[in-house]
Amino acid sequence: MSLLVADLTRGAMTEFQEKLREQHEESMHRELEALLVTADKAGAEISRKDFDGFKKLFHRFLQVKGPSVDWAKINRPPEDSIQPYEKIRAKGLPDNITACLNKLAVVKLNGGLGTSMGCKGPKSLISVRNENTFLDLTVQQIEHLNKTFNADVPLVLMNSFNTDEDTKKILQKYKHHRVNIHTFNQSRYPRINKESLLPIAKNMGVNGDNSEAWYPPGHGDIYASFSNSGLLKKLIAEGKEYIFVSNIDNLGATVDLFILHHLMSQPADRRCEFIMEVTDKTRADVKGGTLIQYEDHLRLLEIAQVPKAHVDEFKSVTKFKIFNTNNLWISLPAIKRLQENNNMDLEIIVNPKTLDGGLNVIQLETAVGAAIKSFKNAMGINVPRSRFLPVKTSSDLLLVMSNLYSLEAGSLTMSKKREFPTTPHVKLGSSFTKVQDFLTRFENIPDMLELDHLTVSGDVTFGKNVSLKGTVIIIANHGDRIDIPAGAMLENKIVSGNLRILDH
Repeated sequence: MSLLVADLTRGAMTEFQEKLREQHEESMHRELEALLVTADKAGAEISRKDFDGFKKLFHRFLQVKGPSVDWAKINRPPEDSIQPYEKIRAKGLPDNITACLNKLAVVKLNGGLGTSMGCKGPKSLISVRNENTFLDLTVQQIEHLNKTFNADVPLVLMNSFNTDEDTKKILQKYKHHRVNIHTFNQSRYPRINKESLLPIAKNMGVNGDNSEAWYPPGHGDIYASFSNSGLLKKLIAEGKEYIFVSNIDNLGATVDLFILHHLMSQPADRRCEFIMEVTDKTRADVKGGTLIQYEDHLRLLEIAQVPKAHVDEFKSVTKFKIFNTNNLWISLPAIKRLQENNNMDLEIIVNPKTLDGGLNVIQLETAVGAAIKSFKNAMGINVPRSRFLPVKTSSDLLLVMSNLYSLEAGSLTMSKKREFPTTPHVKLGSSFTKVQDFLTRFENIPDMLELDHLTVSGDVTFGKNVSLKGTVIIIANHGDRIDIPAGAMLENKIVSGNLRILDH
């Protein structure tokens, strides 16, 4: 009897949950329609497309509860599904690499702001080397390719509503460069109240009280927004077959001719539609997404999808040895096919946020690499660490501004003068977080060719022509200040206490 009651209760529960889901969905659709009424005609058309995508995501969000993977079904990828870069490189290059390049477009993810580094506006407009911004370096790289090989590789920027206006103003300056630049906009989705599951927006505006009501829904949105913009069709019509996608702040993500040739040289019936560049994990990368074999497909596993009990296992460098660099090579006709057939299956990332006023909201996002399981003959390539050089913090900025790297035609390469090809571990304290503060604390960037590890904490400044070698730790306690004098050479030193150098 009790079993029957339990079954009936369970039945009633699922029926109740189903009703609740329907109610949430109806309320959401009503609210979205009410918001669209407040938009102008041109804006409403774009927002309607955005909201169609959001409704699909919201519908799936209501269906899925708990982690989206069954841990027991996770396997290591088969040996041949992740190829070493050396093997790809060993194939050499064809005589006519220009023909391959003419079938490629480069897409940079340019939706992020520089707020985490204390800068206003798009992150891509921060100066990173010799007054060059991320965007300058990208344009220089592609222009160099086009000139060297007499090719026509266009640059495509995926902007967000946060970065679009400022980016477009800057693009004027590249008019006379040999690179065609296109832009399209990521969708704009409504943040939803964690309790009511309804949008917090009062209208379609993005200013004032409403500025926190919207968000760009992660780079997984590239497929829908690229397709909606008409740019996907346009590039296919121009004979482009693949895009190389990467984050604009990854200075290691340059067009690799060997990977491009590998893609183009596959027989037509076994064409690889998706390549993910992965690289070996270090302790700094334990949170990065990794490739797994799951139900006969390669799949990207992100930390947000891992059940709590297995997070430590996920972070282990022994079980999951590689992580996703987010440098991806993707077939354009395949994107078109999957979008048209509605077959792009991306796991939802639920990103909880607390707004300035204390309101708890959630953002529903997706990741571009998660689509790997939807593409045919997808594979990973284990690339050298040099292809992953992201600038997320001022500590990263110090590395790329230093003599550890040399700059040529927009590309940064590790200096030949450094004996070990590994990047030093740099940790700068909170006094260095904002780029402006960071720049005032260095009269010029120290010589770091022989540095292994640098930790700086507290109120510390560096004079001209300082040289840092081995392991250097500089700690100014609260209320103290340390001025490293001009010309100082610190090798395997710990500096603490108070050291003031005053002009007299």
